[in-house]
Amino acid sequence: MDSSNAICPVASSCGTLGRHLARRLVQIGVRDVFSVPGDFNLTLLDHLIDEPGLNLIGCCNELNAGYAADGYARAKGVGACAVTFTVGGLSVLNAIAGAYSENLPVICIVGGPNSNDYGTNRILHHTIGLPDFTQELRCFQTVTCAQAVVNNMDDAHELIDTAISTALKESKPVYISISCNVPAIPHPTFAREPVPFFLAPKVSNQLGLEAAVEATAEFLNKAVKPVIIGGPKLRVSKAQKAFVELADACGYPIAVMPSGKGLVPENHPHFIGTYWGAVSTAFCGEIVESADAYIFLGPIFNDYSSVGYSLLIKKEKAVIVQPNRVTIGNGPSFGWVFMTDFLTALAKRLNKNTTAMENYRRIYVPPSIALKRDNDEPLRVNILFKHIQEMLSGNSAVISETGDSWFNCQKLRLPEYCGYEFQMQYGSIGWSVGATLGYAQAANDKRVIACIGDGSFQVTAQDISTMIRCGQKSIIFLINNGGYTIEVEIHDGPYNVIKNWDYTGLVDAIHNGEGKCWTAKVKTEDELVEAIAMATGTHKESLCFIEVFVHKDDTSKELLEWGSRVSAANSRPPNPQ
Repeated sequence: MDSSNAICPVASSCGTLGRHLARRLVQIGVRDVFSVPGDFNLTLLDHLIDEPGLNLIGCCNELNAGYAADGYARAKGVGACAVTFTVGGLSVLNAIAGAYSENLPVICIVGGPNSNDYGTNRILHHTIGLPDFTQELRCFQTVTCAQAVVNNMDDAHELIDTAISTALKESKPVYISISCNVPAIPHPTFAREPVPFFLAPKVSNQLGLEAAVEATAEFLNKAVKPVIIGGPKLRVSKAQKAFVELADACGYPIAVMPSGKGLVPENHPHFIGTYWGAVSTAFCGEIVESADAYIFLGPIFNDYSSVGYSLLIKKEKAVIVQPNRVTIGNGPSFGWVFMTDFLTALAKRLNKNTTAMENYRRIYVPPSIALKRDNDEPLRVNILFKHIQEMLSGNSAVISETGDSWFNCQKLRLPEYCGYEFQMQYGSIGWSVGATLGYAQAANDKRVIACIGDGSFQVTAQDISTMIRCGQKSIIFLINNGGYTIEVEIHDGPYNVIKNWDYTGLVDAIHNGEGKCWTAKVKTEDELVEAIAMATGTHKESLCFIEVFVHKDDTSKELLEWGSRVSAANSRPPNPQ
């Protein structure tokens, strides 16, 4: 009998499905898997634990495990979470949808029903009571780029590898369901150590690339005052280095869309700030919107990034460069032209033009000195962020929660190598707690500074517990202003007021004397200065949680402007029939 075609006996040296999956995760760069146990995934979790290169991190709930995998993927390039069937899968679904919207490859692994139960017309627990086990799969089909339901050993190897490779190629999440009774079963397809994972690089259509560069160079070289704006899809394209090559070569001012912050070097001599229409950083919007040509690199134009569709941008002046396509004004569009190839080639063809940069320097007025404060004056948000600015270095990273922190953190000037993350496209409040957990776990060479509003924190507070268990050293500024302030500025109502918590008391209770955690309440600038000194000195090896009390109406002027414009966009009446 040919043993290569037979099912391996348990005692043989054949590998198992669980071991293969664990090794694959290690090979693609995953070192930590964020998980919540359930009866359908327990055997699989045993195999993940047995892999020396993997660390299993138990989270308080599935939503946070998904958010953590999202934050981890931002720092590492790929993330993973493992949950149980349906009750776990549908709980993590929102986080996976967010990762999809932000173009993050997250491997979402679900422990599925026993393979013998498929097609038997049985009703299982953790389902909605129907003998159809596809409810979860159908939900994930709309928020993942590939799905694999593994309940047969013969095609398990192919399904797992195809799903993982698709996640990496598409830079989107994938769903892998593995029946609870198969992870420990050896099979000939897993007999060898997994071959090192390799994806062939995407190569541009050479004729298309040359034509796109030729047309773009002609378009930009005849402009008087062109500018460059970086967008969020620079990450997907891995085009940050090529972006700098282009900026160095052409001399144009460089701005960043709000959702692209952290992907463009803000220490570059031509950096002029965030372009966000009416709520752009000082003098940046004027330079961009008065330009006679602009090149947008990896943009996403939605109602949030366009401030309720109010950008003063004209298509005929724009070159739009997406990860695999270049469109010039109202004219030609070139497909299968990849951003890195395009920017590198374009840098060699553009004439040096510093006109717009010189205009920016003419109109730029340095920020004024903050007003003098009285002793014991209540702390203002702009003072808080002045001190956060002073904390930043190349060894730190900022996580900004949905809310007024979006606008205040946009104004931070990031030092070289300082990380920056927020979730603008999906805008799910509570994202930052899990994302801080995941990012800090992946980038343990950086100290994460998270800015989280009280309303958002109430959604996902539990996984402060996991940060402490993992020995993380993040600094969390909990901004307590008594409600959902961003919603107040869009449309106010009694639903935007929340129950006030003793936030430091809650974190102290979660700490419970196990692990390193330090908390402080701050109401004045002097108390803030003292707390920051403690967090960066005496308690630099601890998780530091600083509750900052500010007035409920103390918001950035940008939020006031943005909120009114988004409100106007939301409240447009139906078009006449």
